[in-house]
Amino acid sequence: MTLVGTYPPTACGLATYTNNLFHAIAAPGSGWHSQVVRVLDRYEVDTSDEVSAEWIGNDESSLAKAIDVADRSDVIILQHEFGLFAGIDGDDVLNFVHGVRRPVVVVLHTVLAEPTIHQRAVLEEVMDVASAIIVQSDAALTRLSAHYSFDRLKLSVIPHGAAANFSVAPNTRKEPTILTWGLIGPGKGIEHAIDALALMRHRHSAPKYVIAGETHPKVREHSGERYRNQLIARAHALGVSSRVHFLNQHFDWPTLRALIRTADVVMLPYDSREQVTSGVLVEAVASAKPVVATNFPHARELLAHGGGLIVPQGDPAAMAAAMERILYEPGLAATMSEAARRQARELLWPEVGARYRSLLNDVVSRSGVGVGG
Repeated sequence: MTLVGTYPPTACGLATYTNNLFHAIAAPGSGWHSQVVRVLDRYEVDTSDEVSAEWIGNDESSLAKAIDVADRSDVIILQHEFGLFAGIDGDDVLNFVHGVRRPVVVVLHTVLAEPTIHQRAVLEEVMDVASAIIVQSDAALTRLSAHYSFDRLKLSVIPHGAAANFSVAPNTRKEPTILTWGLIGPGKGIEHAIDALALMRHRHSAPKYVIAGETHPKVREHSGERYRNQLIARAHALGVSSRVHFLNQHFDWPTLRALIRTADVVMLPYDSREQVTSGVLVEAVASAKPVVATNFPHARELLAHGGGLIVPQGDPAAMAAAMERILYEPGLAATMSEAARRQARELLWPEVGARYRSLLNDVVSRSGVGVGG
């Protein structure tokens, strides 16, 4: 099996996902062997043993090598989102899917509700070539069915996947902790969460807000640290700078999981109404953490079972009210944590890996090639 997508040491959610999926499918005793074609904007030195080829945007020789390497396996799993590949709306991906001979399983990380004509054409062509299509939520399935043409028989819903992280950090803190993590940039809505924190200043034992993660590399490339500096200035102007903690660094997996365990509430203040998949949300649920999230599709779906509260985009008053309920209403946080723990069972990587292996076995058997490579 060959996985195609970004991959560590690239610091992004998709690279983390590809790495986790790699190990979930090719778990010890599974009979599956995996390799990676790493997608990059430019050449980088890579020391990962899993990476067999690097596909550099707008580089025909690296594309040819990626195709050759991928065709040495029984099946190809292609991660797709529009910002991943070179070309207009990432249409360079079409050269890959038409170039390989092995069956392709495409995993859709973004499903736009209002695609441009060209975006729709690119995605529909990828889905037409693919042997199987995977979305990661029922919200994505609904949106894909409403706005795109494809063979419904190819479609499966398999959750994003997460690692169980249920242990609780020792509580030696004087104040509750709200946590947002991930790559930082405009659209994350963090300014609204800082405004919400300011509305909670009157509380005895008012919370602190931890914002963990580097600025997104593409944001840093075009505008440096402007967004982060605006957030710092906003916290200072609102008188809460001592309660807003920026951890401007890349976290390895064990360190990030330990940080999540210290949180009392996970805050997802995103401005987007498009997200049908959120890895941060899945990890929060798999850590049994109460969540406050804005009203995006995956949040509505995943928090419907009681693991958190939904608030409108850009509404600090609603965010503050939701966080106050979780932090100060007796028993509510514990009830939400238990609901998240129950729901997390179907999201954990061993279960997700088994579902992928079952699908891949079907795809490979229909193609007439061997199974397990």
